[in-house]
Amino acid sequence: MESSHQRVLSVLGVWYILYTHITIAFRAMLCASRRRAAERRRRFLKLISDTRHNFLLLRQRRRRQLALLNQRRQPTVWAFSRASAFWDVTMPNFTPSDWIAHFRMSEETFSYLCSKLRPAMQKRNTNFRACVPLRKRVAIALWKLATNSEYRSIGLLFGVSTTSVCRCVQDFCKAVCKLLLAEVIAFPTLQKLQEMADYFETRWGVPQCVGAIDGSHIPIIAPQGFHTDYFNRKGWHSIILQGIVDGRGMFWNVNAGQPGSLHDARVLRLSTFWDLVAHGQLHPTSTKNIEGVNVGFYVLGDSAYPLQNWLLKPFSDNGRLTAEQQAYNRKTSRARVVVENAFGRLKGRWRCLLKRNDSDVELLKHMVLTCCVLHNICESHGEEYTECDAPADEPVVANMQEVAEEGSDVREALMRHFTR
Repeated sequence: MESSHQRVLSVLGVWYILYTHITIAFRAMLCASRRRAAERRRRFLKLISDTRHNFLLLRQRRRRQLALLNQRRQPTVWAFSRASAFWDVTMPNFTPSDWIAHFRMSEETFSYLCSKLRPAMQKRNTNFRACVPLRKRVAIALWKLATNSEYRSIGLLFGVSTTSVCRCVQDFCKAVCKLLLAEVIAFPTLQKLQEMADYFETRWGVPQCVGAIDGSHIPIIAPQGFHTDYFNRKGWHSIILQGIVDGRGMFWNVNAGQPGSLHDARVLRLSTFWDLVAHGQLHPTSTKNIEGVNVGFYVLGDSAYPLQNWLLKPFSDNGRLTAEQQAYNRKTSRARVVVENAFGRLKGRWRCLLKRNDSDVELLKHMVLTCCVLHNICESHGEEYTECDAPADEPVVANMQEVAEEGSDVREALMRHFTR
């Protein structure tokens, strides 16, 4: 019995020891598991917290970005920095003589021109750069027309690019032809024709004369196409400007752009003036009886033009002219010199017509018409003109043209009128 009791106690002791060790080990494992769970929870909560913080930061950043996008972008002006001391410093101190010397007109006439061209030439600033002011654009164009300087030189002077100078000249010429050409150079009405005839008769004693016609060659660089058509009798390339002026030297009809190889009579036949006269715009019924002949309004031309009832030319000097014919030639030549003087003043003011022009032929046509308009504006505003070395065109040799001549009776009547 004792041995059985001892074995039971031994088994119970072993069991107790094992139970104690197992319990301690289990508790240790449970504590470790709880610590790991707590650590995982802490890390999970920290991850959630960091994620939420990052989300809030991201949302705030997006809100700031949206707020910036919704705001109006401030204008930023970009342009290459250029020196413009001439325009900003020198020109404001120009004297009246400086304006005449550099721009061929006074500051008042310059302002008048700017106001007329404002609808077509005014530009607006953009978000990227400021535009060239209207007065500066007009000044650039006038400088080109008055001096025929290179685009690069003008750009350096006014502080703009070469492209801007070219655009200013093109826009100016197009604006003048669109807005001022029909207003400044207009075919005269019957009342105006009578006033012009009275002025010619009062000043030169030539009745019923309303103008003088002539042509002038404008030097150009040989164009790419049909360059031989522009090669004139003087040995260089040109286009022809045909102009008709009144007694005060102001143009009232112009035609520009015909090739320099054409004869003046051919240019006249191709001009609008010929068609206007054919449609009765010179009012052929408004006549005056001179030495028994009803003489209507007419213009005076040189020997290159065909003799017409409305276009009188001098007697051809063949060495056998009578005294009456010589007197007629002298009288009409004194009156016709007004158109030669007008061309001289035109080219003297606007040197782009005197020197060889490097512009395109189409642009040059607009430049020529623009200069004629500016000539009339300067003359009507009484602008001072300084004599210069503008050469006169050589007389054109008369030759037979396809136009039948008439008007001998009118010329004979005027010859008798001058010599009686």
